[in-house]
Amino acid sequence: MLLLLPGPVTTRPDVRAALSQDIAPWDNDFRAFVAGLRGRILRLAGGAGDEHTALPLQGCGHFITEAAVRSFLPPGGRILIPATGAYADRMTRLTREAGRVPVPLPMGLTDSADPAAVAQALAADPSISHVGIVYSETGSGVIHDVQAIGAAVRRAGRRMIVDAVSAFGALPFDIATQPEVDAVVFTANKCLEALPGVGFAVARIDRLLACAGQAGSWSFDLCDIHQQAVKAPGSFRFTPPAQVLAALAVALDHHDAEGRAARLARYTANMRTLYDGLCGLGLTPWLPAARQGPVIVNVHAPADPRWDLQAFVDALKARGILISNFYNTPSPTFRVGCIGAITPEDMAGVVRAMDQALVEIGITRRGALPE
Repeated sequence: MLLLLPGPVTTRPDVRAALSQDIAPWDNDFRAFVAGLRGRILRLAGGAGDEHTALPLQGCGHFITEAAVRSFLPPGGRILIPATGAYADRMTRLTREAGRVPVPLPMGLTDSADPAAVAQALAADPSISHVGIVYSETGSGVIHDVQAIGAAVRRAGRRMIVDAVSAFGALPFDIATQPEVDAVVFTANKCLEALPGVGFAVARIDRLLACAGQAGSWSFDLCDIHQQAVKAPGSFRFTPPAQVLAALAVALDHHDAEGRAARLARYTANMRTLYDGLCGLGLTPWLPAARQGPVIVNVHAPADPRWDLQAFVDALKARGILISNFYNTPSPTFRVGCIGAITPEDMAGVVRAMDQALVEIGITRRGALPE
């Protein structure tokens, strides 16, 4: 089965095989393994061992994002969040429910966040201490220029939290060149091509220590995770997803062998094969080609009264392909992931399968409804 989701993604057999072992998470050998894994993650993010740390947290991307918001903003603290789409909306909700104050920055859902607009919003409101940006908006497929936005934040003397959940491991990021970033957060099961169950924050140590004690949550306190790592390198505070970490190590071996730039090139080729193929089928992508990112392609639902997303999903599943059975856009769409252990040849087969599935469910009008 090809998982064409924005995560979890299709993985390699040896990554999945790493799950088939019993592991004692408090064993000294496992602690040494985790310490080494944290070092590998830190290097991928461009971190320096004396300035940055890689902090694992059990759970999904929402968990590590909330942990960063709680850990770096005090209760009542204000964070500017460009309204890039569904996942920025989720950061907004996490912020609000953590007792912090999100300040949405309105923007078009098919646009990239404008660094000048970020700078203007920060200049207008000195009480905003942070900007929270979603690097790859998986609700739409848009990629945002984290480096340019970070430069605007840096010039304003503010801080930034980067949600790179569906970006890290493929899109470029170097925390050493962005001192305004308190933390970049991501998970194992996206562009690292591992399995769900663990997230990471790569964070500045000085900022962690300066923000100690304000998280308001023991589970989601990155400073507490850091202090545990200093006291006992490789030790989790609570039972870790040990087998998931073992699988991540194998996935990182593949990442090392391929290289980040080559992985991004493969994903981009996957996206282009899919995007062009969908247009050839008479379907309409949500984004124009110039704004389409390499992670996820969103497609307008066909303007046919017989369109049924679940029926389409089921027809593809019968052909060995699984896509999301929900959408995050204002009008009906379907989305197809371009990441994971897949190739452009796989994507060409997906296009053929989609053509067959549309015929099977009786779709004759494939163009989008007029805006």
